Amino acid sequence: MAFEITDGNFQTEVLEKKGVAVLDFWAEWCGPCRMIAPIIEKLSTEYKDKEVLVGKVNVDDNPEIPVKYGIRSIPTILIFKDGQEVKRHVGYTTQAALAQLIDAQVAA
Repeated sequence: MAFEITDGNFQTEVLEKKGVAVLDFWAEWCGPCRMIAPIIEKLSTEYKDKEVLVGKVNVDDNPEIPVKYGIRSIPTILIFKDGQEVKRHVGYTTQAALAQLIDAQVAA
């Protein structure tokens, strides 16, 4: 299951940790967000052993992070490496395409 990232734990779980973190910015009312949700869940299981944090940020419940990172459309996927944003994807995408983005950061 994808880890729930909140305004309260974002600093310690993403910014202060080494390694790769993948965050899905979503909302319950967003159709494309519901379509990508199973992909995010699968990736959280696939990358658990590779120590990649796959998390979800509900933009309605956690307004600070989306404002800080200029999230204007959802779903938006942000990939962080060692606390820095390194990649951004806006809109729906496939599991294979997301895995390719993640693998590139894990290998770098």
